[in-house]
Amino acid sequence: MDERHIEENDIVVQEFCDFIRNRITELRMKKNVSENRMSLELGNGRSYINSIVSGRALPGMEQFLQICTYLDVTPEEFFNPNLHDPSLIKETSGMMGELDREELLGIQEIIRLLLKHKD
Repeated sequence: MDERHIEENDIVVQEFCDFIRNRITELRMKKNVSENRMSLELGNGRSYINSIVSGRALPGMEQFLQICTYLDVTPEEFFNPNLHDPSLIKETSGMMGELDREELLGIQEIIRLLLKHKD
């Protein structure tokens, strides 16, 4: 690998690390829990989450999966930047399972209208 590829790789890795740190913060705030509380509830020291989001550390794979479980997201949902509130989406989806076809079609139309107004 030449020096340019190494630099490009370093940039990509740094972007992923930044995404992980920011995503943990975003989802933690949606859950309305402090860094200290989350750290302790995950069975770590008070500053564990702070050390991750501040850039001093990254979680290992097992710790990452524990964080996802704590935040009530799958790893796939964690890495999807378009899902801003995965827990709310799951809850809403569960409620929609109790609706009949006509009601679901009505909700689908409302969603289309909302998305159309976002553009």
